[in-house]
Amino acid sequence: MSKRVVIISSTYRAGGNSDVLCDEFLRGCQEAGCEAEKISLRGKKIGFCRACYACRKAGECVQRDDAIAIMDAMCAADVIVLATPVYFYSLSGQLKTLIDRCLSCGANLADKEFYFIATAAADRAAMRRTMDALRGFTDCLPGAKVMGEIYGEGAWQLGEIQGNPALREAYEAGRSLA
Repeated sequence: MSKRVVIISSTYRAGGNSDVLCDEFLRGCQEAGCEAEKISLRGKKIGFCRACYACRKAGECVQRDDAIAIMDAMCAADVIVLATPVYFYSLSGQLKTLIDRCLSCGANLADKEFYFIATAAADRAAMRRTMDALRGFTDCLPGAKVMGEIYGEGAWQLGEIQGNPALREAYEAGRSLA
């Protein structure tokens, strides 16, 4: 049975380092025969969670923006990949805003497999806080399993990911989903 994979790229920089790693993960998934799609948050309208809890009664978020389709794709997936450039030792605001909006669909994200991708000028030790922030999200989802973390170390300027071992890691992680 083919796995359904959704890859969320949160960089606003087209062809950015974390976006390139998403493409490699996607390529691996496709070669493994998975049903996979990459969703870029670039240009998407995603409002902040209002903590209104209307989703508790309505069963879905009452805001009507691009987050709804993204959350639907996440809920339909078996595997979710969250990718971010590292900003001030944490994840991008775009990804954090989407994660906060998942309050309305969190129960539907239980038992999913997750992979995390992060890129930064810094080394792995400095990027651990970013991975911890992503784990904070999955820690709130019953049965969620973090299957892998891919560190694009030393990749700050556009294109610096080229030749980085993380390219192969992202491809192999996607390919392993066969």
